[in-house]
Amino acid sequence: MNSKLLSYYEAIERASADMLDAARSGNWEHVIKLEGACVLLISQLKNAARGNPLSGEESQLKSHIMKRVLVNDAEIRHLAEPWMDDLDQMLAGRPLTLH
Repeated sequence: MNSKLLSYYEAIERASADMLDAARSGNWEHVIKLEGACVLLISQLKNAARGNPLSGEESQLKSHIMKRVLVNDAEIRHLAEPWMDDLDQMLAGRPLTLH
């Protein structure tokens, strides 16, 4: 088992779940902080993966993990849309409307 590589995938999944929790609570600063941690983990994963292929079983596990990460990412993006719209309005100098 290539547990080192799988541990990176699992850490990315945990970070994405934490990002989703932060997004659900509206803590966008924490989402951004966790996104930075994900970028670092992905970079470390890329370095560790060079010349270190996963077995068939490990690849299946990786696929399941990545599907969960993508589901989390999609929900985070959905939750971020209103926040991003408000940010765009603020940057454009338009007053925000109360919902």
